[in-house]
Amino acid sequence: MLARYGWDAAWEAVFAEHRAAGRTPGRVVREDRGAFRVRTPAGERVAHLPGRRRIEVTSPLELPAVGDWLALAPEVEGTEARIAAVLPRRTSLVRRAAGSDTGLQVVAANVERVFLVSGLDEEFNPRRVERMLSLARLNGVGAVILLNKADLCPDPQAALACMRELAPGVPIVCLSALADDCGARLGAFLAPGQTAVLLGASGVGKSTLINRLLGEAVQVTQPVRARDAKGRHATTRRELFGLPAGGLLIDTPGLREVGLWAETEELQATFEDLEALAASCRFRDCRHQDEPGCAVRAAADQGRLEPGRLDAFLRMSRELEELEQKRSRAGEKARGRELASRLKAYRRVKPKGH
Repeated sequence: MLARYGWDAAWEAVFAEHRAAGRTPGRVVREDRGAFRVRTPAGERVAHLPGRRRIEVTSPLELPAVGDWLALAPEVEGTEARIAAVLPRRTSLVRRAAGSDTGLQVVAANVERVFLVSGLDEEFNPRRVERMLSLARLNGVGAVILLNKADLCPDPQAALACMRELAPGVPIVCLSALADDCGARLGAFLAPGQTAVLLGASGVGKSTLINRLLGEAVQVTQPVRARDAKGRHATTRRELFGLPAGGLLIDTPGLREVGLWAETEELQATFEDLEALAASCRFRDCRHQDEPGCAVRAAADQGRLEPGRLDAFLRMSRELEELEQKRSRAGEKARGRELASRLKAYRRVKPKGH
């Protein structure tokens, strides 16, 4: 039963101590307002994280996410399942939470692949795809770019060539979720028991793609707005689906923003073409802005490197540097609050006369 959802011998080995304690394994397939729908050997159940465990959590990364494997406490008759532990993740797709400077959000856990979906209609945005690709690479998860709505694009080959230039070596599939046999097109990237996650803005066709892959309308779909071709949210929560071919796919709400969370050095590794050029810069610490002898800037000026790609790298670098500064300030404030708390506690217990 659980093998269908990705359970294997390696997960069983990790779970050994929990099984000895009488606990049951299960995988999170959906989150509903603090409750979790979990697939267990006995079927789907609702599970909750006990209040005491929630108080002990020091980071949002410690909370269960769709795709996580859990250890459920031994059942007590008449109660819902209780989450005893979240098994260590093999992979996780983490982004900076929307509207937050330092808050984190786990988009999906234990995924082998990220399908980056972009619509080839008026919403086509190569820079957004490039940014989502950086997010996948920074999290160490392989990516496939899906160019959807090819039937609405007058020149899909031009868009395909654009993406090949922006993402060399990354698999790219140009399709129409309304017309193509998506299962056959994507099957090569998702073996039975493996999990992928769909990532993209609202209106790019993620829910339509899910419905085509499942062979039934399980996800609500909405057309883009006629007045400006902007996408509208159809999916409101993350949910894991088992596909007829044996793979697993996590649908996600449309991303309004793609908040990166990593070190600048890790970002550089995702722009391999820039790094190759940077080896010829006059200065080893060249920032590729206005330094003399910058080989990267020269390549952009000469047309050997698309200027927009350099601009995207510089923009993401600045974002991560600013984020690191905010993290540092937040850490200093937290240490200050902790010191003040300890001093206050000391004053309460300090013996008189001291």
